Amino acid sequence: MKPPTQNKSGLGADLTAFACGAVMPLTLAPLNWWLAGILSCAGLAALMQKMPLTGCFRRSFWYGTGMFAIGASWVYNSIHDFGNAPVPLAATLTALFVLLLALLFALPLSLFSTLNRDARAAVVAFPSLWIVSEWFRGWVFTGFPWLYLGYGFIDTPLAGWAPIAGVLAISWVAAFSGAAIALLMRSHRHRKPAAASIFLVSLVLVAGLFFNRIEWTDPSEKTITAGSIQPAVPLAAKWNPANLEDILALYLRQTRLLEGSELVIWPESAIPRVASEVQGFLQTLHQRATRSGLSLLVGIPTIDAETGDYYNSVISLGVATGSYHKQHLVPFGEYVPLEQWLRGTIDFFDLPMSSFSPGAKKQNLIETKGVKIATAICYEIAFPGLVAEIAGSANMILTVSNDSWFGDSLGPKQHFEMARMRALENSKPVLRSTNDGISAIIDHRGNITAVIPAFERTVLKGAILPRQGTTPFGRWGSGPILVFSLLMLLTAGGINLRGRARADRKVNSPQVLRP
Repeated sequence: MKPPTQNKSGLGADLTAFACGAVMPLTLAPLNWWLAGILSCAGLAALMQKMPLTGCFRRSFWYGTGMFAIGASWVYNSIHDFGNAPVPLAATLTALFVLLLALLFALPLSLFSTLNRDARAAVVAFPSLWIVSEWFRGWVFTGFPWLYLGYGFIDTPLAGWAPIAGVLAISWVAAFSGAAIALLMRSHRHRKPAAASIFLVSLVLVAGLFFNRIEWTDPSEKTITAGSIQPAVPLAAKWNPANLEDILALYLRQTRLLEGSELVIWPESAIPRVASEVQGFLQTLHQRATRSGLSLLVGIPTIDAETGDYYNSVISLGVATGSYHKQHLVPFGEYVPLEQWLRGTIDFFDLPMSSFSPGAKKQNLIETKGVKIATAICYEIAFPGLVAEIAGSANMILTVSNDSWFGDSLGPKQHFEMARMRALENSKPVLRSTNDGISAIIDHRGNITAVIPAFERTVLKGAILPRQGTTPFGRWGSGPILVFSLLMLLTAGGINLRGRARADRKVNSPQVLRP
C-alpha cells in the first residue's frame, strides 16, 4: 500500500492553516459567529487529510498559532501595561506564550495522521482528537482552558447539551460538523458518509432543543435580592497606599446605594490590603451589616496567622458565614514559578499580591439565610470540572474577578462567556462581581438578567432564584465525553486497520491472466 502523501505542502498551506486558526476566535465572545468555528475546523480537517505525522503537526501547529495569536494575545496588556515590560520584551513573552499554546494544541491533533486514511474514520477521529487537545490544554502546566470551541455555541440549540456533558461535548459536535464539511469537500465519492454525518448533526441539534427545555435542578421557594459593586478603580490607583481611604469610602457609598438587598458582593481584592491590616474597618463593617440583616461578601487577601501563608479570599460579613480561599492560582499573576530566579528581573514578576498560596481542595460553602454559595475566584471559573465539583451541593455560584489587567481586550469578554457556560452546565444561577466589568446576574440557563457594562462605576441590583439539585454534568463532569472520544478513536483505528487489511489482500492476491 502506498504511504500517505501530502495533498498540500509548502508555505501556502501553512499560511492557510494560520488563517483558519485566526478565524476560530470569531466564534467566541464578543462576536459569537458560531458558523466561523465550524468552517475553521473544516479548513483544518481538509488541510490534514491524508497527511503524514509531520504534515499534521505542521498544519495543526500553524492553526493553533493563528488561533492563540488572535484569541489569547491579550496577555500582552498585563505584561506591558501593568508589568512595565518594554514593548520588545512584552511582545517576545507574548509570542512565546502563543507558541507554547499552539504546541500543546498540535500534539494531540498530530495523531490524526494515523487515522485519516479512511473517510469514515477521519470524520470521527478529528473531533475526538480536538476534544483531547482541549482537555489536555486544560490541565497541563496547571492548565489554560481558554478558547474552547464550544463556548461560541452558548446561544444555539447545542447549548442544551451543556448540562449533560459540558462545553467539551459542544466542542465535539462543532468539530464533527467541520470534519463532515471537509469530507464533503474531499471527493464526490464521500457524499454519502458526509450526508450521514450532517444528518446526525441535525439529530443532535434537535435533541439539544429538547434538552434545553428540561429543568435539571429545582427552584427554591423564594428569591434573594442581590447587589454587586463595580468600582472601576484604575489598577495604578488601587495599589497606591495613599488611596486606601478613598477606596474604602467609595465602597461604603456604593454599598449604601444597595440598601434593601439581602446579599451584596465586593469584587476580587476589593480592599487592596491584607485583612489583618484593616481589621478595625472590617469589624465596623460587620457590625453595620449585621444590624441591617445584610450578607456582605468581600474579596480581600488574607493571611494564616499560624503558617504565614497568603490567600486570595472571599470573606463573609454580616449575617453570612464562611469564607473561601482560591485554590487554582494563576502562574506569574498569583505565584511565580522559579521565584528565586525570576523575582526582580522585570516588574511583571513582581506584580502586587503575586505570592499567594493555594487554598484547600475541600472547603465549606459560604452560607446566608439558608442559601449555600459556591465560590470561584477569577481564573477558577474557566475550569468546568472545578466549578462542577464545588457547585454540586450549592444553590448558586459566585464568581469575583479583576479583569482590569487585560484592559479593553477580548480576554474579559471571553471570561464572562465562561461564567455563562458554568451556569448552564450546573443549572445554577451565577452572580459575577468584577472591578471594572463585566458584572452580571446570570440565570440557570446562562441568560443574562442584569448586567453592568465594562468600565462603568456603578452598582448592580437584581433578584436571584437559588436552585437545588445536580445536573448530569455536575455528577460526572467531562468524563463521559472523554470516554466517548476515546471510543471513537478506537473505532477509527479499527476502520483504518480493516481498510489496510483489505488493501493488502488486494495487492497480494494472485492475478489471473486470461488469453
